Amino acid sequence: MIRRAVRGVVLVVAGVALLVPGTARAQNAEQRLRQQREELDAIRRERAELQSRLQELQGRAHDLTDEAQNLHRQAEATSRLVRSLDQQLLTISADVDSTATSLQRAEHEVQLRRGALKRRVVDIYKRGPLYTTEALLSARTFGELVGRYKYLHELALHDRAIVRRVEDLYAEIEGQRALLLKLQDELKRNREEKSLEEQRLRSMEGMRTRNLAQVQQSQKQIQDRLSRIQRDEQRLTQLLASLEEARKRNEARPNAPVPTTSTLKTSDFGKLDWPVEGEIIYRFGRAINPNNTTIRWNGIGIRAPQGSAVRAIAAGEVMVADPIGTYGLTVIVQHGGGDYSVYGSLSRADVHKGDKVGKGDVIGAVGRADPEMDPHLHLEIRPKGRATDPLAWLALRAGSR
Repeated sequence: MIRRAVRGVVLVVAGVALLVPGTARAQNAEQRLRQQREELDAIRRERAELQSRLQELQGRAHDLTDEAQNLHRQAEATSRLVRSLDQQLLTISADVDSTATSLQRAEHEVQLRRGALKRRVVDIYKRGPLYTTEALLSARTFGELVGRYKYLHELALHDRAIVRRVEDLYAEIEGQRALLLKLQDELKRNREEKSLEEQRLRSMEGMRTRNLAQVQQSQKQIQDRLSRIQRDEQRLTQLLASLEEARKRNEARPNAPVPTTSTLKTSDFGKLDWPVEGEIIYRFGRAINPNNTTIRWNGIGIRAPQGSAVRAIAAGEVMVADPIGTYGLTVIVQHGGGDYSVYGSLSRADVHKGDKVGKGDVIGAVGRADPEMDPHLHLEIRPKGRATDPLAWLALRAGSR
């Protein structure tokens, strides 16, 4: 009996020790859930910043590849979020299984303890309230009295330990059930969040696919536009070359009139009046577009309200007043000596081929040949047929250089 009582005490000590891992497991589960939530919040903040950046991009002119890259990064963040939720699902499921097992083990142990207590109550009832006194007084020797006292003391400690263990088990069961409910709620919320994030990811993938197609189409349109501009520049160059050849042939004929000198002189550098008032939207020479494509302009673009009058920069003869591809309606004035000026992107021409124009005469009006640009005048100045920077000829203005 004493050995049984001693074993009961040892079991109680072990039982109390078993309560600590259950409490630690609950604390660990709480800590993991908190860390996982912080990780999810960090990914969501990153995605929110990307969404804010995307809204800024959509609110202004931008390169579509920037938007495509932004959507790609958003999709990657959402994919990481889904993977993190998957990992959390596994962790929470493992915690649920572990907590359920611990709960079953605790409930089984409490049943055993309650059975032991029930048997002890029956034993105590059968022996009566004076059993302890009778056991002590019936001892024949002092040593037997001490032994019986020690036995009864150990038995009382054992009974109290079982009661405390049952109370501890009830507390543990209550805590395990609360943790299990919390984990189950977290599991449900996690699954709902994962479903929403997967829907969002599919939607984002669709947006990215559409945006990529739009980018590819835009790039193709830009490449086609650049190809047309280059082709039309070559066409204009060839047209000017043919005009120059015709001029030289005419001057080489017998009895041809004395060749006229050019009305464009080197003394005009930086002094010519502007053909239309406005700001420069593109400059002479090579330019890099936002999508890293390059284009070379043989002239300048001067933004002005549509219909604004365009005036000749110097006197000469109109050689062309017709549409020329991406240049739109174009007027070409020959100034003599192989010098030409070109006025493109016109909405109308007020002169015809063969007309003589003086310096400052109205030859047409500003138009919009390129739908990608604001209404403007495209101006080229070509001494001896060679393209030069018109800003070198025009009078200096603030912001024009």
